[in-house]
Amino acid sequence: MDLATIIGLLLCIGLVVFGIVNGDSGIDFSAMQHFVDLPSVFITIGGSISCMFASYTIKDFLTNMKSFVLIFKVPKINTQEIIQKIIDLSNVARKEGLLSLEEAASDLDDAFLKKGILLIVDGTDPELVRAIMETELASVEGRHNNVVSFYERFAAMGPAWGMIGTLIGLVNMLYNMEDSSKIGPAMAVALLTTLYGSMIANWLCLPATFKMKNFNGEEMMVKEIMIEGLLSIQAGENPRVIEEKLKSFLSPAQRQLAGGGDEGGEE
Repeated sequence: MDLATIIGLLLCIGLVVFGIVNGDSGIDFSAMQHFVDLPSVFITIGGSISCMFASYTIKDFLTNMKSFVLIFKVPKINTQEIIQKIIDLSNVARKEGLLSLEEAASDLDDAFLKKGILLIVDGTDPELVRAIMETELASVEGRHNNVVSFYERFAAMGPAWGMIGTLIGLVNMLYNMEDSSKIGPAMAVALLTTLYGSMIANWLCLPATFKMKNFNGEEMMVKEIMIEGLLSIQAGENPRVIEEKLKSFLSPAQRQLAGGGDEGGEE
């Protein structure tokens, strides 16, 4: 469970609630009732969800909605461990030949890395190996981008439907200017729909979008490392050279954590 996501979302809503209940006379929780309005909820939240529902098939809509839980999970990506695994494989290939990698592949959990190794063992041309692996990489990234774009569109829908609610509230207010008792409720709808729309975008959808983009970037980098490592093994490069090449993907802090290249592969 990713504590950063949980803490961040709770802090966001906590600060908003604090701003609502904190008045000149101290904390007043009764002020919360002024920020709950069912017509505003129906217009903004209901309208946003309905519009997103109309934009996708039922299956895709439900799948994308379920993907929101991904931001609460810590991705099981250990770049240093992947690099070390590739170096170990290069040492095996250097000592025993490429065909020996087939047995090593059976112990791997990562399907992408295993697929690349089996392509090499089968004697596939290096350019074809790269093409196949990069095609799968693009396919994975495309699926990730579909989910990201869903929440980007959702983030745009919230404020848009908030504006629609604001216009509805203002029209109702203008039609009832002679009755001062109806001006307040109409104005509340106008303002609360804007608030709800902003909350949908900035509290839920945009943080989910940023988190998913970060996860996608990390996974794509690891898969690119795998491709470069596998092609280097197929080319028969020295394990130490492979290690230095793969560590070029890492930040200086990550390289230092990984050993800075001082403990390279076997010669």
